[in-house]
Amino acid sequence: MARISGIDLPKNKRGEIGLTYIYGIGRRTAQNILSEAQVNWDKKVSEWDDTELTKIRQIINDNIKVEGALRSENQLNIKRLIDIGCYRGMRHRLGLPVRGQKTKNNCRTRKGKRKTVANKKVATKG
Repeated sequence: MARISGIDLPKNKRGEIGLTYIYGIGRRTAQNILSEAQVNWDKKVSEWDDTELTKIRQIINDNIKVEGALRSENQLNIKRLIDIGCYRGMRHRLGLPVRGQKTKNNCRTRKGKRKTVANKKVATKG
């Protein structure tokens, strides 16, 4: 089993797809890594030999920020926005969409489960 950056890559997937299981590597980056390591994109992860795996590991460790380092950098960037109190930081703090989406009807992913607010009852004259 191929293990890169603490992630077990699926054996039965093509190399190009298998590398995308690592946080911070998408299809394009995976293709670039495999090209640089001179490994065929269509070759399955289980078919990689030790030299190819070592080349791929080396390229990822040297050139690309992945997994924990990337996650912590993203969190620090968000924290910086919150600390300076900019519009985007305020939206992060309030748990609302950050990039200008409408919020009247949609954005349930950011806002969470609906919280129903009851109407005030009108006092009847009796």
